[in-house]
Amino acid sequence: MLPVLALVGRPNVGKSTLFNRITRSRDALVADIPGLTRDRHYGRARWQGRALLVVDTGGFEPVVDTGIVAEMAKQTRQAIAEADAVVLLVDARSGLAPQDQQIAAYLRKTGKTVLLAVNKAEGLGPAAMAEFHELGLGQPMPVSAAHGQGVGALLDAACAQWPEAQPEPARGEDEAGEEPEQEPGQEPVVAEATRAAAASHAIRLAVIGRPNVGKSTLVNALVGEQRVIAFDQPGTTRDAIEVPFEREGVAYTLIDTAGLRRRGKVFETIEKFSVIKTLQAIESSNVVVLLLDASEGVSEQDAHIAGFAVEAGRALVVAANKWDQVDPYQRQRFAASVAERLPFLGFARRHEISALSRHGLRALLQSVVEAHRAAFAKLPTPRLTRALQEAVAFQQPPRAGTVRPKLRYAHQGGQNPPVIVIHGNSLDKVPASYTRYLESRFARTFKLAGTPLRIEYRTSRNPYRGKDD
Repeated sequence: MLPVLALVGRPNVGKSTLFNRITRSRDALVADIPGLTRDRHYGRARWQGRALLVVDTGGFEPVVDTGIVAEMAKQTRQAIAEADAVVLLVDARSGLAPQDQQIAAYLRKTGKTVLLAVNKAEGLGPAAMAEFHELGLGQPMPVSAAHGQGVGALLDAACAQWPEAQPEPARGEDEAGEEPEQEPGQEPVVAEATRAAAASHAIRLAVIGRPNVGKSTLVNALVGEQRVIAFDQPGTTRDAIEVPFEREGVAYTLIDTAGLRRRGKVFETIEKFSVIKTLQAIESSNVVVLLLDASEGVSEQDAHIAGFAVEAGRALVVAANKWDQVDPYQRQRFAASVAERLPFLGFARRHEISALSRHGLRALLQSVVEAHRAAFAKLPTPRLTRALQEAVAFQQPPRAGTVRPKLRYAHQGGQNPPVIVIHGNSLDKVPASYTRYLESRFARTFKLAGTPLRIEYRTSRNPYRGKDD
């Protein structure tokens, strides 16, 4: 599971600026759960080779118990409860405030690892840090979220609090091997020791979706009579359930996000849907099943979570649940909502299922297997280069002024998702539309259904540039 870093502090100390600096993006997920009056933002970041989740929160006033400020405080408390470390951000320019002391007192009671960051400290000496020692949270760390100063040292300190990240079993080359032979209709019952041994080579499958779309029903339908096994995950304070099971000779590890919550650390409507657990399930999976309710269509939250899965490079299968309960008009509206809000999932296969009656599950799992194989496909350099040349022969990249990009050869640069590295000249001039064209050609050529595809360009250096004639 990815470690979680929560950013908290009173209003206007620069939390969102620091969040954008750490995640290097303004594209954050929003927990738009009905009944919440203020949003939390979630982002994925990477520092020194380690991935982490960052949570941006609203202004925190822990002693206020009414109104919108109290609602914001509830969300901040939830973020703190689910975090592995907390950054308390204060403002060097305005100095120590009573709210800072109230927040520090609350954080000391939680027992969480807390890092004290003093923002807007550019140009200020050590004397400006002195008063913040009163908070009793250790050495204040000067940072400038706007300019990036000190942010690296802050992330170093945060990462030092967590045990070394364990290897992600989904991403090694040994996961790209051939799947066991399948016999139609066979569903063997495997001994627990055999299943536990197979789990390290199993397809790690996460079922995600909004509350009440049928995740628990689908989990039970997939597992069948198999026993549910709970694993304690090192390096995380939250509960996690991983369920090994086997179908038609293929081993899976089901990562269950349905109904999981940290005992004693949930607040009102938050307990219905833990965004952090869903994001962590996506990160630790090979393949994601996005479960939608056919009777309700696609929500903004569905689209946000699907976008995070694509950003993380996860293979994905879309399942429209409760299909047997909707009439033709509802099916038409559902298809329209998919086209409107999930146009970026064109690579993913879609299935109409009924988790309750177990209809369509076999085809769903077959698409999961195919998506997993595509995510870990090995793409030989000669075939890649030939496919590139055929694509260019069919449609050349457009000119950029007097220059036309030249795409010479390609090789594979990674798996899960497949990464194709293209070498040539003036490749910085290749437009996004042509990149999408190449992605489509490669996906068709190598049958990469169910997984996103990444293309990276490497422009050759001109040895004569800058030299006199």
